[in-house]
Amino acid sequence: MSPLSGTSQQTPSERFDVLIIGAGPSGSVAAALLVARGYRVLVLERETFPRFSIGESLLPQCMEFLSEAGMSDAVNSAGFQVKNGAMFQRRGQFSKFDFNDKFSPGPGETYQVPRADFDKLLADEAAHAGADIRYQHQITAVSLDQPEPTVQCQRPDGTQQTFTARFLLDASGFGRVLPRLLGLESPSDFPVRSSLFCHVEDRITSTAFDREKILISVHPRFQGVWYWLIPFSNGRSSLGVVIDPELLKNYEGQPHQKLQTLVGEDPVLAEILKDAEWDTPVRNITGYSANVSELASNQYALLGNAGEFLDPVFSSGVTIAMKSASLASAALHRQLSGENVDWQTDYALPLQQGVDTFREFVTAWYDGRFQDIIFYQQQSPEIRAMISAILAGYAWDRNNPYVKSPGRRLNALWDYCRSTTKSA
Repeated sequence: MSPLSGTSQQTPSERFDVLIIGAGPSGSVAAALLVARGYRVLVLERETFPRFSIGESLLPQCMEFLSEAGMSDAVNSAGFQVKNGAMFQRRGQFSKFDFNDKFSPGPGETYQVPRADFDKLLADEAAHAGADIRYQHQITAVSLDQPEPTVQCQRPDGTQQTFTARFLLDASGFGRVLPRLLGLESPSDFPVRSSLFCHVEDRITSTAFDREKILISVHPRFQGVWYWLIPFSNGRSSLGVVIDPELLKNYEGQPHQKLQTLVGEDPVLAEILKDAEWDTPVRNITGYSANVSELASNQYALLGNAGEFLDPVFSSGVTIAMKSASLASAALHRQLSGENVDWQTDYALPLQQGVDTFREFVTAWYDGRFQDIIFYQQQSPEIRAMISAILAGYAWDRNNPYVKSPGRRLNALWDYCRSTTKSA
């Protein structure tokens, strides 16, 4: 637990019903939901918006949470690139999933968004709804010693200010403020991976590319290396690769040279991007998977990536973030209304059910089982619809057999695909 330190430049303390750390998607959605229920909500954000962020390909399940938060109209009218599915490519073989052909009810389309614009739009919507959002506020200490949590932060002018609230929501994403300050961080059981990524002016003319779908390509030789290509509505795309950091050491040069070399090793992707203008710096993240020892208590809850981040392969991060905001806001409303809330039962476990579904699919992707399933040519439409639902973000729909028993179902399906492929 982080102590609060005194300072001679101390701005008077303020009190709110809920203090949210971070104005990203989970923080903005949670703020809007809680303001709509009549609570005084403060959002403290370290950065100034707009700011760059990765994770630009939304899943259709997100649209339900945006509707719940009253943000659908703003998002629908923003001019973002429509996304209706996912395209997978391996050694020139393509496999398409249309999210309108899915098992679970709900929207089948969403958007691919530059996160700088998208996150600012959501934060502005939350502010318009009545949330108090303050930028360039750096959290320096948190105390849970009193019935109401206390947060100390540094303001843009360098002075310190203390806030108290009836409850804290950590929506700080990879900043992981509460896990870091309260000692909640726990090692992820996922292998360490690296990612190189940037935005390009794509200049794509290839008919093999559908701008209404994310393209996920598997490296021709390395099963665990994959690329994303996420088109935006302005003729630009997000481009990245995920790779074992030890393997990445074999590639010479600066990050942009490594990424260009890796793209060149996939002939299909290289052809699609042959005219691209590489006009932004290439960024590098290593060891991004994370976990925590506790997701919530009666004083705080961790939302989205602040609690756990798996892997970007199925673009699940924003969906999990918004789901966590919806679940936490509902549970918190009950607690602030005087009900007893079991945060493990009412928040952590329901959230974890969907996260665990994604986890099984991510694991099966990297060990090759799910890749073999995706590229299996004789898949029944019913099974593809069940898989499509999960790829569309409906990982909490337990009517779907691949949500209810993902590990067992994936193993059985993989065995079937292998056996029928060999017999053929």
